[in-house]
Amino acid sequence: MARARIPDGEGDQAVAASVAGDADRAVTATAVRYLLQLLAERYPGGAVEVRVPPYGAVQCIEGLKHTRGTPPNVVEMTPQVWLHLATGSRGWSDAVEAGAVQASGSRADLTGRLPLWRPRVGG
Repeated sequence: MARARIPDGEGDQAVAASVAGDADRAVTATAVRYLLQLLAERYPGGAVEVRVPPYGAVQCIEGLKHTRGTPPNVVEMTPQVWLHLATGSRGWSDAVEAGAVQASGSRADLTGRLPLWRPRVGG
């Protein structure tokens, strides 16, 4: 069963509130899930699994689709790190070098795919 799609307006509001530090747990969860949704929509596929516990995970990027067990290409991080990466306030290589991202597998590199979201000018 497919997950319900988060509408862009709702997702944008949740991300903006989270970036501003003005979000509770439910809003943060929506922001994280919305940004994961954008990643999966822009880079469809099943070669890489991106996990942001406890809020969600998606498979993305073209290649062999993973269906059982631990995928060969996994990226995992905290919700705050994901928000920073997906909105461009932190760079991929910096986060990986600092140990804020756990990435395993030859395809587990999101360089060139981030950021996913920028604030809308004029609201």
